[in-house]
Amino acid sequence: MTLIDPGPCVWNLPDPRDGEPGEEILAIGADLAPSTLLSAYCSGLFPMHVSSGELAWWSPDPRGVMDLNNVQVSSSLRKSMRRYRVTFDTAFEAVMRGCDEDRSESWITEEFITSYCALHEMGWTHSVEVWDGAELVGGLYGIEVGGLFAGESMFHRKRDASKVAFIAVVERLKAAGGVRLFDVQWKTDHLASLGVIEIPRNEYLDLLAKAVTAPRCFSQ
Repeated sequence: MTLIDPGPCVWNLPDPRDGEPGEEILAIGADLAPSTLLSAYCSGLFPMHVSSGELAWWSPDPRGVMDLNNVQVSSSLRKSMRRYRVTFDTAFEAVMRGCDEDRSESWITEEFITSYCALHEMGWTHSVEVWDGAELVGGLYGIEVGGLFAGESMFHRKRDASKVAFIAVVERLKAAGGVRLFDVQWKTDHLASLGVIEIPRNEYLDLLAKAVTAPRCFSQ
C-alpha cells in the first residue's frame, strides 16, 4: 500500500522532553487533521479529550510499551488463538466503533472516528479483526509510522478476543524484524499480564526516534 502524505503540520506541538517528570498533558487545543496526528505521534504525543471536552495532547511518564521479547501467552489464551480467525485491515471503522461501545464516557468521538478513518485511507492506521465464524468478536486499532505501532484501543465481545488481537500485532512486529516499538500508552494490569512494561519518557523518546525511521510492516 502506498502511503499518502498529508502534508506538514500547521501547529507548533510541544516537545515532550520539555515536560516535567510525571506530567502527562503537555498541550490543549489544535485539531485532529491527519497532518497533526502524524506529527504528534512522531514526536511522542497522542490526543485524548479531557473532562472539559477540550482536546489534549498526552505524553505519559512513564510510558507503557510492549516488550516483544517477553510476550506472555497462557494456555487458555493459546486455545483462544486457535479458536478465532484473525484478519488485518478488513473492518477498520467497525473495530473503532467496537472499541467505543462499552465505554460510558468514551474519548472515541465521531471526530476521532472520522480522522482515524481518513488516516486509514491514507495507509497510516491499521486494524486487527478477530472473528468467530462471521461474527466480529474483538479487535484492535493503531497507527504505524515506520517501525512504530501505537496501539490506540481494543475491545472484545467474547473471551480473550482482544488479547488475541494484541498477540497478533506482537507476532507481526516480531516477524518483521528490525527496530520495532509497540506503544500502548499506559501499563494496565490487563496489559502487564501480556508482557507490557513501563519505561521513562525520555527512554521512550529515544526508542521512538529510531523506530519512526525503520521500514514499516503493516503497510507493506
